[in-house]
Formats: sequence, C-alpha cells, structure tokens
Amino acid sequence: MEKKMKFSTFDVINTMIILLGVVICLAPFLHILSISLSGTGPIMSGKVTIFPVELNFEAYARVLSDNSMIRSMLFTIMLTAVFTASAMIMTTMAAYALSYANLKGRNLFMFIIVFTMFFGGGLIPEYLLIKSLNILDTMSVLILPGLISPFYMIIMITFFRSTIPESLNEAAEIDGCSDFGKLFRIILPLSLPVLATLSLFYAVGRWNGFRDALFFITDQDLYPLQLKLYQMVMNNMISEVTLSEGTNAAAVKYLPESLKAASIMFATVPILIVYPWLQRYFVSGLTLGSVKG
Repeated sequence: MEKKMKFSTFDVINTMIILLGVVICLAPFLHILSISLSGTGPIMSGKVTIFPVELNFEAYARVLSDNSMIRSMLFTIMLTAVFTASAMIMTTMAAYALSYANLKGRNLFMFIIVFTMFFGGGLIPEYLLIKSLNILDTMSVLILPGLISPFYMIIMITFFRSTIPESLNEAAEIDGCSDFGKLFRIILPLSLPVLATLSLFYAVGRWNGFRDALFFITDQDLYPLQLKLYQMVMNNMISEVTLSEGTNAAAVKYLPESLKAASIMFATVPILIVYPWLQRYFVSGLTLGSVKG
C-alpha cells in the first residue's frame, strides 16, 4: 500500500519559516560573493545584489597574489590546528577527572573554573599577566589563554556522566585498567560526537578570533587572517598588491570594496569546508550531553 504524505497547516508554516531563515542567512553571504565577482561599474553604481554583474575575477587574482595574505592564511591554519588539538587535550583531561563525583576537591575545582565564565580581571590585568609571562608577540599568546572553555568543559562533563555507562568503568577497573587506560580505550572511542562537536567549536572560535592578536601581537608575521581582514574592512586599507605598477585611478577607487569582499570569502570558505566532515557528529554531540540520565 502506498503511503500518502499529509501536510498539516503547522508543517506548511514551519517550512516557510525555515526557508525564510535560510534566505536571511544566505543573502549576506551571496551579496558579498557577488560583489567579489562583479565588475567595477556595477559595484560603483550599486547594481549588485545576490548575483554577480559583469563577472570579474580580478579581486581574487589580487588577493591570491598578495604574499602577506597567503602567509596569514597558512599561519592561521597552523594556529587553528595546534590550538584545537591542545584545547581538546586540556578540556578532555579536565572533564574526565571532574566527571567523577567522588573526586576530592571536585566542587572547589568546578567553582574556580566556572567562576571565570562570569567574572574576569579585564584587559589591563590580562595584558600585564601576559607581559610578565614573556609571551607577547609569540604564537603562545594566541594559544595558552584560551586552552579551556568552561562552557565546553561542562558539556563534556555532562556527556561523560550521562552517556558513558558506569558499568563500563567498573568492568575496566575489575580488569585492572588504569585511569588513562579507561580514558583512551573506553571513554574516548565512545565520545566521538562530543569530541567532534567541541573540536569544531574550538576551531571556529580560533579561526574567527582576532581580539587577542590585535592587543598582544605587533609582529606582522604572526598576524592571523582575521586580523588582516579586520584591518582591511575597518580601516578601508588597500592591500599592498593593489598599488602595483599599472593600477589606474579608477581601479584604485573600485578595488577596496571588491578586495574586502574577496578577502572575506577567502577567509570564510576554508572553515566552511570543515563542516561537512563533522556534520554527522554535530547534532548528536550536542543533544547526547544535554540531558542528564
């Protein structure tokens, strides 16, 4: 027997709301993409909406020929990879220990960590601390201060306590398995959803971050991609490559907007590529650790 699909009024309204949300989310992205691919005239006359007009790849050619932009891209990829791996190691270790209710001093440790979610010393004490640690103008200043997110740690603790059966830990202990053995042989293989989800959160946060680099980095070789993009967008700066020989006045007047759009796409697309690989873990990683059993 063929099953006929029935749509209620709620389904129709819900579908329309979702489609509207998709359009609202995609419209700015498509607008920036269209500007980066449009010709000089349409951009200056404001004719570009969500479709390119007079297709032109000059902005991308100039961005890709800018050595400083490529260097920042490669540095940001390396920085994001190192930061994500380090943050996941620290967060996993802390969450695994704090997931045991009988851990001595657990409440004190939880209070100290969670306290930082609501209160901070401010920028000046943070700067003085970083200066006293001699990590100004180093890659470490972009990694060490954010190694553990209390919010992400709580998600992982809840996941461990609500999803991993206690019987598995007890069986491992009976077999003589150490704490590290239980972590690496039992807990982590069963925690791929939350590991993938939090890795994505950490990676996106580091990829999009520029505040710490803005305050603590002066060496241009250590500029992450988002800081260069911030300078270009906020200060209306023209990349050094746009001043190359042969650039005319009309092109200079046009290039800032086109270059900014192309630079935004250049900085956005790489992190978007990561999502399809982790998508199957994303939803389950959030929901499995959200309900305490």
